[in-house]
Amino acid sequence: MKKETRKWIRELAFYSSLGFSVSLSIFIGLGIGVYLDRRFETTPWLTLIFLGFGIAAGYRNIGLAIKKSRKL
Repeated sequence: MKKETRKWIRELAFYSSLGFSVSLSIFIGLGIGVYLDRRFETTPWLTLIFLGFGIAAGYRNIGLAIKKSRKL
């Protein structure tokens, strides 16, 4: 396999995993928030706070991907 083809496949795998990474960080934040709300009976405040953290983490992952792509 050509070196250029391997590089293209590696970049394709990285960018296709980016969507999974973003959605996973959002669902993890949501899950933690729901769990803590049920435990401390503070519905819906901790869910909203941790959902915000999850969304921020997703945007951070996108920013890191952009930064990595600019280095290449």
